[in-house]
Amino acid sequence: MLARVHSGAVIGVQGLVVRVEVDLGRGLPGFSTVGLPEGAVRESKDRVRSAIRNCGYEFPPGRITVNLAPAAVKKEGTGYDLPMALGILAAAGTLECPDLARICVAGELSLDGGVRPVRGILSMVLAAREAGMGRCLVPAANAAEAAVVRDMEVLGVERLDEAVELLAGRRAPRPVRTDIEALLGSSDSYVVDFAEVRGQEHVKRALEVAAAGGHNILLSGVPGTGKTMMARRLPSILPDLDLEEAIETTRIYSTAGLLPPETPLMVTRPFRSPHHTISDAGLIGGGRVPRPGEVSLAHNGVLFLDELPEFRKHVLEVMRQPLEDGVVTIARAAMSLRFPARFMLVTAMNPCPCGYLGDLSKECTCTPVQVQRYRSRLSGPLLDRIDLHVEVPP
Repeated sequence: MLARVHSGAVIGVQGLVVRVEVDLGRGLPGFSTVGLPEGAVRESKDRVRSAIRNCGYEFPPGRITVNLAPAAVKKEGTGYDLPMALGILAAAGTLECPDLARICVAGELSLDGGVRPVRGILSMVLAAREAGMGRCLVPAANAAEAAVVRDMEVLGVERLDEAVELLAGRRAPRPVRTDIEALLGSSDSYVVDFAEVRGQEHVKRALEVAAAGGHNILLSGVPGTGKTMMARRLPSILPDLDLEEAIETTRIYSTAGLLPPETPLMVTRPFRSPHHTISDAGLIGGGRVPRPGEVSLAHNGVLFLDELPEFRKHVLEVMRQPLEDGVVTIARAAMSLRFPARFMLVTAMNPCPCGYLGDLSKECTCTPVQVQRYRSRLSGPLLDRIDLHVEVPP
């Protein structure tokens, strides 16, 4: 018998609807998965088998073949566990749900049948809505995030047997709802506030101009002048995120696995401040399984690079294209991924290696050659992309 259910994949930060087809045939017992499954997907057969048995259902004998379509796209992650289990139970006749093929399902299974959260659920649900589906079944921990999508009935489950009861009609559904307007109304809840800054009036004015026009800015001054303190408070004077920006930012953080469980929607401007030892892949994204980098995590917000000359030169140079285009393109042999990266760059640096060039209270110990070598770590093309250069007085 053949059963179909839909799930989702995340390519970059974009969602893709995946059709999960389960065929239960005669023959020696076996469980195979086709459709370019990666390691975690291939391992799902053991989790699915144990979860079905530990929920009190009989695991069907015979040969089980699971196809994940489209087969040309690599399937990664553990979100296919729940749709596979439901497909197997439907193919065996244990679950009777005529609408199963019109529901988007995602979730990881534990061995006892519990349903665990997965990354990128918002992108999957958005893709399901675009494909014409109006109902999705997700882990309870992801339900509030999925309910951000309008015109979608979201059901959250904590166990496999709970999902079976819901789909079979033996339990009344309780759709999860997220109050988007209330969340957007709390967008002024920043921990720090630009109004707390005292003094440095011309630097504050420069930061206000940068915030108003979305300009990149470089702050240069001796230690202790408040460069970092003012930069950290800059997001509090930026315009509030609108719904489209909030969803776009939330998709990035959900894909990266950085969305806090109690935050279904990112409503404040992100502020990212990576350490100067960061790699180029950590800054712009990439890796074996490509993930968003710091420039994408700062999308619609602020990327703050403190001690700018201490960053490795080749790491800084890879930012030139995202600063120009507002997007990061990562090329792989099989595909090309795009991560949004439209951010406001705020940088800070000392005037010399010791930090006290021009300080009236402490003498600089650097030679002119050392100062020149220190400043030459920043290339002309990079500095050209920074609109405002501001000297911060002691």
